[in-house]
Amino acid sequence: MTSKETRRKPENNEHQEVSNNNFLMLHNDDVHSFDYVTKVLIEVCDHSFEQASQCTLITHYKGKCDIKKGGYQTLKPLKDALSQRELNATID
Repeated sequence: MTSKETRRKPENNEHQEVSNNNFLMLHNDDVHSFDYVTKVLIEVCDHSFEQASQCTLITHYKGKCDIKKGGYQTLKPLKDALSQRELNATID
């Protein structure tokens, strides 16, 4: 029984790790101001001002930025909240 449990634990941990390796990506839209995007990231993603500012700049210059990492179930409400605020976001 112990060996079966041992074999199952890594499978569960591997599955959990895979499901928590999703990224919430913010995409540049050339519409919203830096201040607006920074404010939304603070409100929705619970970023600090510095983190939100850096993500905003990266998104502007590189076209996209991973703003949060986690499981799909955790990231989906954040993506929806960003979409409601007219920001382009995907879960990759």
